[in-house]
Amino acid sequence: MSDDADLIAWSLSEVAERHGDPTKAVYDRLFAQSPEMTELFVNDKTGAARGEMLSVVFETLLDFAGSVSYGANMIRAEIVNHENLGVPPAVFATFFGTVMETVRDLLGEAWTLQVETAWDRMLTNLNELIVREPAV
Repeated sequence: MSDDADLIAWSLSEVAERHGDPTKAVYDRLFAQSPEMTELFVNDKTGAARGEMLSVVFETLLDFAGSVSYGANMIRAEIVNHENLGVPPAVFATFFGTVMETVRDLLGEAWTLQVETAWDRMLTNLNELIVREPAV
């Protein structure tokens, strides 16, 4: 695992240890920033789909920041899947940024420059992938 992946994994683990499941915080932020996204989750009455989606996002982000054994392909596939639901590819960049912002806020003073740099580097690479790989 790369240093970036280690730092990102640490930040996610630390959030879980300090605050438990961050799903509600992530989606509260997403819906506040992008209210139009709320309608995509109208049938997720219990939040189970949001929790499952965030879990997959965490696994994918960790892979993408580290070994990149499947993360890039997973993102490409999900861009296509979500486009069929009317979700444009740019929303992925928004969502990944929302995850980072939520983790940063939940960690507070424990969020360091090294952690910020790891997340920034990963988000930059993700954004390049999203722009480079238009959905087919």
